[in-house]
Parts: sequence; structure tokens; C-alpha cells
Amino acid sequence: MTEAPARLVAQRGLFRGPDPVCPDGLYTTVVSGAADRERARLTVRPYSAVSTDTYFGRFPASYWQRWTVVAEVTVELVVTGSARLALVASDFRGESRPESVLDVEGAEAETVTLTAKLDKFLDGGFLWLDITTEGSALAVERMSWTVEAPERARQTSVVICTFNRADDCVRTLGALAADADALAVIDAVYVVDQGTDLVQSRPQFGEVELGLGDRLNYLRQPNLGGAGGFGRGMYEVTKSGDANILLMDDDVLCEPEIAVRLSAFANRSTRPTLVGGQMLRLLHPTRLVAGAEYADFEQLVPGKVVYNGLDDVDLLEEEIDEEGESTGRPPRGDRRVDADYNAWWSCLIPNEVVRELGLPIPLFFQWDDVEYGYRARARGYATVTLPGAGLWHADFDWKDGDKWNEYFAVRNAMIISALHSPFPPKQIARVIMSRVARALLGMQYGFAATIIKAVEDFLEGPAILADGGQQAAAAIRKLRAEYPDTIAHPVSALPELGLGTVPLVAAQPEPKLPRLVLLKRLAYLTLGKSAHTVGAVPAVDSAWWHISQFEKAVVTDAAQDSVRLRVRDKAMTIELGKRTAALAKRLLTESPRLQQEYRAAIPELTGEDNWERLYGLR
Repeated sequence: MTEAPARLVAQRGLFRGPDPVCPDGLYTTVVSGAADRERARLTVRPYSAVSTDTYFGRFPASYWQRWTVVAEVTVELVVTGSARLALVASDFRGESRPESVLDVEGAEAETVTLTAKLDKFLDGGFLWLDITTEGSALAVERMSWTVEAPERARQTSVVICTFNRADDCVRTLGALAADADALAVIDAVYVVDQGTDLVQSRPQFGEVELGLGDRLNYLRQPNLGGAGGFGRGMYEVTKSGDANILLMDDDVLCEPEIAVRLSAFANRSTRPTLVGGQMLRLLHPTRLVAGAEYADFEQLVPGKVVYNGLDDVDLLEEEIDEEGESTGRPPRGDRRVDADYNAWWSCLIPNEVVRELGLPIPLFFQWDDVEYGYRARARGYATVTLPGAGLWHADFDWKDGDKWNEYFAVRNAMIISALHSPFPPKQIARVIMSRVARALLGMQYGFAATIIKAVEDFLEGPAILADGGQQAAAAIRKLRAEYPDTIAHPVSALPELGLGTVPLVAAQPEPKLPRLVLLKRLAYLTLGKSAHTVGAVPAVDSAWWHISQFEKAVVTDAAQDSVRLRVRDKAMTIELGKRTAALAKRLLTESPRLQQEYRAAIPELTGEDNWERLYGLR
């Protein structure tokens, strides 16, 4: 810990992003007139108006009132010139009100402050600053939102797990190293490199080492997936001190401010709290993925958006209300929403929580962050997804779902559901059978086999996790290689596949009665009927109910860089269908026992002894 100043910076007033790809409108809005925006400096021209009523510009007052000991917040500015400064608040309805107004006349590098009590925001609401000039300009040289500091402030250790994304990772490190204010709250940066294309091999790594200095800890180890990489960082931090632990993905466009905001919130929370950042879409940088999330254990689906939470919205477009009318303002998510967990693209976990709960389950990857959030929740530690603490992450919907990692998505979903839900056997069996049926109708036989293998390994019990997932990763890749439909082909290879000319066949609207259509398609499959002999299908139209009408389909990958060739195979469909039915019967009879076994195994699986063994430290 370090001695805290009289005031703690809860968030900085930033007027542009750390990279040109970051939209200015997410930081400040020029309401009228003109303004010159730099990262930490703003000049509002005469007869102009600028507002920080933006994603990064707002202060999440509701979350600070609900989850911290802070009673008021002050916005501090160093200004030169003349203007009217208005501290404005919103409520949970999105309606605004003035909190404080100050006229500045002829200031010369003067520090001015406006303060608001955090006592009317429990159900929702934010604070922001409006600046209006008349005949003179106003230059803002520094702006920050400050709160009363704790007696001692705990610093943060950043942990980045990486696997063969050396360029992405070194850029993230460079962004942190270049931001002095962010570095002020960071005591260490752990890079756990599990790949073969090493981060330290990049020419820019030397600059990163100079920028981070003795903060940088570069570790190499065998690939144990996200759970193993993040877990190693958690292990090292708790061994070396009491810093809070900020887990962060390698393939992000890092907004270093996230370290400032998550650290400040954690330092002032009423009790130890997991504090997560939000994900903005890297390919569509004005879009926010989710306000806060939960996992639907009965459907084996993570990343569900909580009720009233923002759901894949464009933060700069006008919001449409329930009547289909424009509200005249972009979506803001004024109502406070509470998360069940936060994904580890960015999530701060208090040191003492890790000491009490232990390390992640050795799932390799997928669902490890979900499990840890629900494990913490069961022990009374809440997760807060903090609005305005965001970074840009690769878009999920540009990654094809038919990949080897779907094995871990299904297997681990079942394990975590067994740990943290009633895990009703009939419902789980129904979900598995439905997914396999859709895969088979979509002529995705390798995908169906991937799901089947995941269920088979779940039924093996906790012993499947003994090696941290390395054998499972190798085995599923080998299995999928046996199915031609898993192979991604460049579109130029179509003539070589005997498909020189393929007509494009768009899908009809999604069926209103999907179960009835599913039964109809199965009947047609049995009878050998099809609507199309061959056709090309765009990724957006690749649902099972459309693909099932073809004998042969060339389907564009979600990543838009290749195609898959799917060919109907009735014998394969019957074989995989029978295996699925047998697994469903096993799930009905064996699930209660397996649920007890997985729950009993958690202390050993997540303990230091097990991870030290996996890390080769003992």
C-alpha cells in the first residue's frame, strides 16, 4: 500500500482517446460552436458549448453511492479564460438537473471546483460537466473527478495472459507504459506468455521494458489456457504482496484510464468487491456489448445481459424507445444494473478475495471467469461492472462458432452449471440434444462431434481437469480434423473442390415455430428430400433451418476470410444422433452423482498445491 493523498482521483476528465481509432464522441461532445480536443486538454472556442455527457465523460454516481463509502464527489479543473461551468446530474429515468453552476471570468491557470453529494442516485444516475462560452474562450488544462481518499490506498497489479498474440500484447503494454497517471496506481505488470511467438521477440518490447521499468514481470510457461495464465498472475501477486489484481486480455485496444477507475472504486468500496470493466467492440468502436452480464445455467449460455442493461448499443446513435420513436439522445444506461460476474477482458479482483477463494478452476479456458464470479458471489463478494471503465476487444460475432474451443465452451458450461445451479438433468440433456440436432441439420458433423466429446468428458468427472486442459485441447483438434466440414477454405479454392459456380441462396425469414420446422427438416432428411442441390450461403444466413434445405452448401465464415463446405451425410447424421441419445440417457442417471463429485473437488482443484504442480513449481 502507499500513502494516499487528501483526494483520490476517481476518474480523469479525458477529451480524446489513446488511439486515433477511438471516437472523440465517446469522450466529449461539441454541442455547438467549436472546440479543440487533446487527450488531457480542451479549448472551448468563443460562443461554443461542450459537454462531457458521454460514455467516458460521465461519472457513475449511482454506482459510487450504492457500492462505496463515498458521500460526495468533486470535479476539479485547471482553467484559463472565461465560461460558465455547470455540474449536471441525471436520475434513473434519464432526466437531468443542475447540481452546481459556476461562472469563471478571466482565469489564469486557476483551479476551480464543483461538488455534488452522492445522495440521490441509488436507483440510477450520472454526473457530467457542461462548459459554455460567450465572447471569450476557455482552456481546460486538467480535469479530474476526486473523492475523499482512504487512509492508505492499495495499488493494483495488472495481469495479462497471452498466447501467440505478441503484437497485440506489446501494444497493450505500450499503452500502459505511456500513461504516467495510470502507472501511478500500478505497482506491477505480469505478462504470462504461454505461446511460441513470444512477446519479448518484438522490437517494441525493449521500449516497453524501459517504460514499465521494474514493474514488468515477464513469465513463460506451457499453455494452460486463460485459467492457467490468469491464475499464474493471481498466484504471483498474492505471494508477493497485497495489491489488487487487474486481469486483462491481450487482444484489446487498451484505454489506460481503466486502471485508474477500477482501482479507485475498489479502494473506496464498502467491502471487498470485484470491479469489472465494460467491453466496446474493436471493429465497431462506438458499440458497447453489455451494461452488465449474468450466465443462464439452464441454457448453458454465458454473457446474457441483465434486465434493463444496455445490450449491444451504439453509444453515439439516437436511442429508439419502446414505441419505435427516437428519444433524441444516445443510450446512456442511466438506471443502475447489477452484474452476476464480469468477464476477464478486464476485471479487478481484491487480493483478499483471491486469498480466501483460491485460484481459478483449471478449465483451460471458457467459463473460468464466470465460475470465479459466481464463486465470489456465493461467499458474499459482489461484482460491479463499472460504466465508463471500458476498453476495446475483438468482436465476438466475427469469430466463427464452429471452432475447437466450442468443446471447452460446452464442457465447462456443464461443469460450472453443476457447481452453481440446481443442474436439472432433463433440461441439460434437452439443451445438448437440441444443439446437436441443429448442428446435424446444418451439416456441421465436426461441430456435433465436438459437442458430443464435451459431454463425454464431462461425464468422466473432475479427473478430466487433472492436467489443466492440455490433453483435451490436443484431442479435440485431432478429432475435428477427421471431419471435412471443419476445414476453412479460401474462396479461391472452390474450383479445386469441384465448385466453380455456386449460386447465392439467401435465407427466408426466421421461422416462427422453430420446433415444428426442426421436426419437418428431420423428416425430409430421412426421406432424402432437399430444396437445393448446391448453394452459397452468407454467414448471416447460416442458421440450421436454412442450411438444412441443401444437399451441399458453401458457407461463409463469420470472420469473412474463408468458407466451409458442408455436404449432407445421412449415415453420419444417424450415427451421431444415436451417440447423442445415449449421452442424454447417461446425463439423466449420472448427473446427480457428478454434481456432488465436481463440488467436492473444488478445494483441491483451485488450491495452490494443484496449481504449483501444473506450473512445475513443485
